[in-house]
Amino acid sequence: MSQHSIRFFDNQFATQVANADFALNPFEQRVLPHLRGDVLDLGSGLGNLALAAARRGCRVTALDASPNAIARIRAEAADTGLAITAEVADLRHYRIERPYDSIVCIGLLMFFQETQALALLDAIHAGLPPGGIAALNVLTVGTTYLGMFEPGHFHLFEPGALAERFGVWDVLEATHETFPAPGDTLKAFDTLVVTRPAAMSGRE
Repeated sequence: MSQHSIRFFDNQFATQVANADFALNPFEQRVLPHLRGDVLDLGSGLGNLALAAARRGCRVTALDASPNAIARIRAEAADTGLAITAEVADLRHYRIERPYDSIVCIGLLMFFQETQALALLDAIHAGLPPGGIAALNVLTVGTTYLGMFEPGHFHLFEPGALAERFGVWDVLEATHETFPAPGDTLKAFDTLVVTRPAAMSGRE
């Protein structure tokens, strides 16, 4: 994620904290019931989903480029005793070092250049064992609200492209939605929740 995008979200996070606005967004609400076990949350933001998953009994590793966001997650985890580890990370070059039961990547991949976004998708493939859950959300072509992006440092997926990369996985949720955005613009999203079939191995 570029410094431009990090500043954009740091400002947004500061506003949310000031307003105590910690409600799950529609994508987080959709994926939460599917998360289980050892969860990796890539681009966790303020940790609303990570905290909700931990309250449901998951063990969560939350990673984000925003120091302000990670500080909030650590404070909440310390206050509540929830099983969350939160770290600042440059996810453009992040390596998933071990398998997880669930990997979440909501609202992150579009902030990478295409090669970086696809490399992280490949890492998510490799980081999930049979039965593992991938919960993903991206902005797609058709999005006209681009204020959070730095030119040359983002990638809009074609609608359906995310599902194609997980084509033989078992689909639990697959939606394409558009939402109004400031300045008479639009945000278009694909959300996908899939599980790796028990018979699969490798990059399938």
